[in-house]
Amino acid sequence: FLNLIHFLQVDLDCFDLFKHFSIFYADFGPLNLAMFYRFSCKLTKKLKSITISRKKIIFYTCGDQKKQANAAYLIGSYAVMHLNMLPEVAYSLLVSRNSSYIPFRDASFGTCMFNLNILDCLQAVDKALQYGWLDFSNFDVEEYEHYERAENGDLNWIIPGKFLAFSGPHPKSKIENGYPLHAPEAYTAYFRKHNITTIIRLNKKMYDARRFTEAGFDHYDLFFVDGSTPSDAILRKFISICESAEGAIAVHCKAGLGRTGTLIGCYMMKHYRLTAAEAIAWIRICRPGSIIGPQQNFVEEKQNNLWAEGDVFRGKKLNERGNGKMAVTRILSGVDDITINGSNKNRTSKKEDVTLYNDEEERNGLTQGDKLRALKICNSYIYIYIYFLFPNLSQHLHQLVFFKAHIFGVFTILVAKMQKFKNSRVVRCCN
Repeated sequence: FLNLIHFLQVDLDCFDLFKHFSIFYADFGPLNLAMFYRFSCKLTKKLKSITISRKKIIFYTCGDQKKQANAAYLIGSYAVMHLNMLPEVAYSLLVSRNSSYIPFRDASFGTCMFNLNILDCLQAVDKALQYGWLDFSNFDVEEYEHYERAENGDLNWIIPGKFLAFSGPHPKSKIENGYPLHAPEAYTAYFRKHNITTIIRLNKKMYDARRFTEAGFDHYDLFFVDGSTPSDAILRKFISICESAEGAIAVHCKAGLGRTGTLIGCYMMKHYRLTAAEAIAWIRICRPGSIIGPQQNFVEEKQNNLWAEGDVFRGKKLNERGNGKMAVTRILSGVDDITINGSNKNRTSKKEDVTLYNDEEERNGLTQGDKLRALKICNSYIYIYIYFLFPNLSQHLHQLVFFKAHIFGVFTILVAKMQKFKNSRVVRCCN
């Protein structure tokens, strides 16, 4: 009997998991695109192997509920992508033996306000395949893992060729308290290479926008408070900018996770008719930690209205084509800025235009974006250093996630001291 079976266990344990997936607090999945890609390659290779061609493959993991949920997401997504299985059919097989899986949650520091289920993730993968966002034949996993690291730019494509989410630039490239910070110029070469023409900033001003505009990019400010949800005016302007942009759009807030993911998700619901859960799932698969706390409920509440707006928008486009009219591509006029309450704010002088935000307040009191960015840096280093210094402890690394929120402040001080023993030159991220 055993000669007819091949057992496959994908290592979802400790270091291998954290090496390719950033866990911020109590979140644990869904695993990112790199993990899904590596799993797909491993399973496809097994299925094509001549030596086990007559054997049945049994995929298994341990009793940890979080690992079981991620394993179910991986094998279900594989069935949708490679076996052309409907998400509902794949999910029904996963729960056919009365199996149940704990839902995924957000990267916030409080109580979970929105459950993301495995079926949501499978449906998101299915939609991504339909729209051409997911194609492993031209997916560069090494590039994905390189640029998602904080020291290399902390950026991810959500919709290839349309939306890129990234961590907010700073006035100067440097390492501050262990955090790699990048100036706008560090991104320009990468942006030009990938036809990014528009940058949208959602956080307070940390750099002079002219450093992008003078390089030939369009730049817009749509500030709203870290961890909060946008006003209707901000949402409308964001969608209008994206509808009229000629190239791809790079969106950032402080960490490039909460506010950034929220607005991109709203656009996806309007123009691709994704459900709120599908939008959240796909964005997190591309960029773990995105859309946090009340932002999840905001996206869900906006779903039906955005679907209706999308239907109207597409109907107008069809009518314009039918009548031989040119579609209007620029619908914005002289509004330069919008405040949190949605009121228009016209700039009155050049001096006001170049005044930068003094982040003394954010330095004294950590914002949600600061905490998430710090945890991402912590992920990048703490497991690597411990793994190589104490390899025998790697089997216990997964337990550290519950203590990271308390130790990342101490850890970043240690990292800053370690920098003194290294070359002080800061390498630009996107060369």
